[in-house]
Amino acid sequence: MVPIDWLEALILGVIQGLTEFLPISSTGHLYLGRHLFGLDEAGLFLDTVLHTGTLLAVLAVYHRELWEVVRRPFGHLGRLLLIGTIPTAVIGLTFKDFFEEISRTGVTIGWEFLATGTILWLSDRIKDQGHKQLEEIRPMDAVVIGTFQGAAILPAISRSGLTIAAALMRGIDKGTAASFSFFLSIPAIAGACLLLGVDLFSGHVHRLPLSSLLLAITLSALCGYVAIRWMIHLLQQGSLKGFAVYVWILGSVVLFSQWAGLF
Repeated sequence: MVPIDWLEALILGVIQGLTEFLPISSTGHLYLGRHLFGLDEAGLFLDTVLHTGTLLAVLAVYHRELWEVVRRPFGHLGRLLLIGTIPTAVIGLTFKDFFEEISRTGVTIGWEFLATGTILWLSDRIKDQGHKQLEEIRPMDAVVIGTFQGAAILPAISRSGLTIAAALMRGIDKGTAASFSFFLSIPAIAGACLLLGVDLFSGHVHRLPLSSLLLAITLSALCGYVAIRWMIHLLQQGSLKGFAVYVWILGSVVLFSQWAGLF
């Protein structure tokens, strides 16, 4: 069993909750946090468990809309979620071993942070041009956004940043772009947790103390709830450029640390 104390669990839960829905890459930040705490062995298992907290957060924020999907699974939103999830699942399952190796080594993480910053900077320039509301999103829009979500499986490429950027490129209103990005995270996170459960029962993952995991999941859910609310408001009223500058700086620090042999 990999040791993780309550303070490490608390910090990692806060990191996951805030960075899953802010466009700065939760997986990239968790990789750095795990490395700092010497929890590299926990790897993908710990990351996926922490994602269950943010899954609870998005379910809490959008419970009314999701209840409508449950009642009418083949309604407009239900169809879009299904269509958008297909390319994500195909990419994730096809390149599962590759993504796990990249996530384990972190060799490209600095460059991925830089790429995320560039995507955010370019997205900010078009965020006021879209007009499509949820009911106007077409199946091809969902395919494009889902494909971008699949590419965001790379550890320091922000899932929310990439899917929001894709939605903005498809002419979707900025508030709707954020909401649909968060909707689309539900089947992606749920699917990852399902695969993790299979690995857990087969004994292919490291086990962690249950009390620490529950604390981390709780903090992840609470911070995720706050981050969703803030991100929707920020996208409607503010700019993404601050996030772009932040991940550019972080990526540069990571690359320098790797070059200097400090990381």
